[in-house]
Amino acid sequence: MQDHNLSSLVAVIGAGPAGLMAAEVIARAGHEVAVFDAMPSAGRKLLRAGIGGLNITHAEPLANFAKRYGERNGAIAPMLEMLKPAQLTEWVHELGIETFVGSSQRVFPVDKKAAPLLRAWLKRLRGMGVQFHMRSRWLGWEGKALHFETAQGSILLRPEATVLAMGGASWPELGSDARWVPCLRDRGVSIVPFRPSNCGFQVNWSEHFKSRYARQPIKSVRARLGTSAAGADGWKSGELMVTEEGLEGGLVYALSATAREQVAQHGGTTLWLDLTPGRSEAQLATRLAEPRGKNSMAKHLKGKAGLEGVKASLLREFGGTSTMSDPTQLARLIKAVPINLGAPFSIDRAISSAGGVCFEGLDEHLMLKAIPGVFCAGEMLDWEAPTGGYLITACMASGKFAGSGVLEFLAARQARLRGGIDL
Repeated sequence: MQDHNLSSLVAVIGAGPAGLMAAEVIARAGHEVAVFDAMPSAGRKLLRAGIGGLNITHAEPLANFAKRYGERNGAIAPMLEMLKPAQLTEWVHELGIETFVGSSQRVFPVDKKAAPLLRAWLKRLRGMGVQFHMRSRWLGWEGKALHFETAQGSILLRPEATVLAMGGASWPELGSDARWVPCLRDRGVSIVPFRPSNCGFQVNWSEHFKSRYARQPIKSVRARLGTSAAGADGWKSGELMVTEEGLEGGLVYALSATAREQVAQHGGTTLWLDLTPGRSEAQLATRLAEPRGKNSMAKHLKGKAGLEGVKASLLREFGGTSTMSDPTQLARLIKAVPINLGAPFSIDRAISSAGGVCFEGLDEHLMLKAIPGVFCAGEMLDWEAPTGGYLITACMASGKFAGSGVLEFLAARQARLRGGIDL
């Protein structure tokens, strides 16, 4: 086993957005940085995020942006102050990548691709002298040394400081497999168990509905969670996707954190679906009460309520014969279809994860209180956020924050050493 005591080196473990941003901050200050990752190449989850169009950040006001992090917004806010969404967009421009703001206020590269951004970023980092050691899996510590398994065998490394940015527990095939959890727990670090976030939920569809509509979208709808459909608060607009097991897609992802906790507490929850956001219940009831003559119910629904296909079938799935034949009850159902959600899909199908290293175990610079000189960043911290640019932004902001923490730690160490010499 090779043993390297490199007191001038900072090790960054994890070559995702958080780790790469930490590496940039530290290298820019003139320190030697080495990035280690178990995967064959860097930024694999970033590239995966770019398949549907890389959503870098969001253009809404910062005060609203920070609220997207729920109960952890107080912990995330200082990081966002260090790397605001507008500053992140400017950072992308400095890499030579132009951006645009979509109709939903989401910010994308002009070509929506992740690969050009990642290539430009890695080129910049290598130009700063950052070393990359891929296929190097971190196995924890041997005494005070970092233990890696590499293609050339096991190595021990004693860096001056370490940044851990190894992701959460979603997308294990891309490297976020949470295999680091026992290593930190063995050192006294408190970790909240991982749960799926931005995930789908099980629904007990009928065989007919499932066989006919699995993999079909439900577009232009509103949804909310609750024990009843009453109230105007909590409605969110978007799209869903029917699967054989249940529902997934942006709209259910936006409600997934609350739905997950309600399912954990009560064994299930109700998703209320408004199939016609642009029409009121009264308008629908009036239109549906018009004589349908020889028209079938399917034609009547299409002509009077604009509903067909999967939307019309949802009414039959969750409404009885008496509801379908009563215009008032049918209008009420159209505005609030009750879909019972069961357990969330497994974490390896989730967009992201909740849980991770407790903020209470970190100091104000994201350094582990139990392991001085070791900092944490990215999705391995205990926070979650909806899709829409909030995940990537917080990962990169936490990387910059942790990198800045490393610089303060190194400066303080140097000051102590100088003080000792002066004595």
